[in-house]
Amino acid sequence: MHRNMAVLLLGTVLSASGFLGGAGAQEAVVAAEDVDALFTSPDPVLNRNKQAAYHILKDLLEANHWEEADRWLTADYHQHNPMVPSGRDHVVDFFTKVLKRTPRPVPEKMATPVVAVLAEGDLVTVVLRRVLKEPRDPSKTYTTTWFDMWRFKDGKADEHWDPASKDLPPGP
Repeated sequence: MHRNMAVLLLGTVLSASGFLGGAGAQEAVVAAEDVDALFTSPDPVLNRNKQAAYHILKDLLEANHWEEADRWLTADYHQHNPMVPSGRDHVVDFFTKVLKRTPRPVPEKMATPVVAVLAEGDLVTVVLRRVLKEPRDPSKTYTTTWFDMWRFKDGKADEHWDPASKDLPPGP
């Protein structure tokens, strides 16, 4: 009985070590070819919310036109990112005064590499491609994902989640 357990344990350890040994070999995360199409829906409410998410990413986060935040964010804008306080005014201050982002021309098409956009009810989740430095060799990079999820109220983002933590660099 003990021999069978030892063989089973050894087999499990060897299998796991083989699996973990290949953990660095991954499929690269690839953005969708037609990002704009991901932000549409035949459902009018989902389409409105997806379009608002699109403009939050493109107009606010890419082009830094935070003077337009009231078009896309509610005044109460509940923030679950530990680096940014809740409230539209606080979010605007964070990007314009803390990070000192300045406006630039709004691009015709979004530059952010989007993998997928999912909308259900009042929620929209955007999955993004993220490139990070390889911890063991900073001269190399690897791809992974990031997400932003918003709850919408009357076509404006009222609540936001992302995987940010105090020890990670900001998302894409």
